[in-house]
Amino acid sequence: MKSNMTLIFVGLWLLMACSKKEESISPTKGNITESIYASGTIKSADQYQAFVSISGIIEEIYVHEGQEVNVGTPLLRISNETQQYNLENAKLTANFNDQANNQGKLVEAEAIAQTSKAKLKLDSSLYARQKALWAQQIGTRVAYEQAELNFQSSRANYISAQQRLTDLRRQINFNSAQTKKNVQISARQTADFILKSQVKGTVFNLLKEKGELVSPQTPIAVVGNTQNFILEMQVDENDIFQVQLGQKVAVTFDAYKNKVFEAQVNKIASIMNERNKTFLVEASFTKAPEKLYPNVTFEANIMLRTKQNALILPRNYLKNDSIITLADGTTRIVKVGLTDFQKVEILSGLSSQDQVIKPK
Repeated sequence: MKSNMTLIFVGLWLLMACSKKEESISPTKGNITESIYASGTIKSADQYQAFVSISGIIEEIYVHEGQEVNVGTPLLRISNETQQYNLENAKLTANFNDQANNQGKLVEAEAIAQTSKAKLKLDSSLYARQKALWAQQIGTRVAYEQAELNFQSSRANYISAQQRLTDLRRQINFNSAQTKKNVQISARQTADFILKSQVKGTVFNLLKEKGELVSPQTPIAVVGNTQNFILEMQVDENDIFQVQLGQKVAVTFDAYKNKVFEAQVNKIASIMNERNKTFLVEASFTKAPEKLYPNVTFEANIMLRTKQNALILPRNYLKNDSIITLADGTTRIVKVGLTDFQKVEILSGLSSQDQVIKPK
């Protein structure tokens, strides 16, 4: 019985030993592309957060989420009863000071000026005649001096009437222009109570509801263009110097399993984000998914260079990125070339006939 148990144990041990035998592979010929990994978020073109320019309570919302809007489409209105009164008051003041409504004052002033002019003309004639008579020693000196005094008084009255008429015209023109400008300012301030779209696109999100108090620091809505999307990627500072405009980008989404989409780098930020030590890199699709939404996350590989018919080996078969273990248990140092997240190019130290096992 003991002998049988021993044989069974030995058999199990041999079976387990065989099952633990390391699987080996050989390098193969294939294509390899070196790339930089980046994660990112989808943004719609012209996407922005809408803010009001004044504080107040939302009185009316004109749109709903998912609605298409144009530039200038009203999104919502802030309560503006006081401002409406200000606008009406400005219009009343402008109407009161309008030139057409002040013609009576001008006609009166012009009539006074004309009367003063006629009086001056008469007194000037009488003064000239009295002066001529007095030069001939005809009449009295009192009559001559009285005629002179009347002339001087009429001349002063005419000059004063003309000045008043000029000042009145200038004052009416000024008041009319000023009050009309006040109406424009008040109307502009009233328009500030209506938040309008700055782009042609879609209302992605309404962040506030009717009746809520908002301020210029409060985002109200998210609006953007659904016809064009931008890929915003965060690239590590150690990799940014390898990124160039025009490089191809392979993009994957969790929602689109086993599908790779194509894009191209079209913008590289000129300053680093000090908080996470990354640079913002933007790309646009050359082959896009059928449907996308803003703020969807993705993973990307920015293609640096590609080599065809290279001798490649899975990266997990290398130790410290340069040491391989052969099937006979010996180790060897190899020289590597291009690498991606799964494969590595073998430049020297290994042939396609060699058998390699995973390092322990």
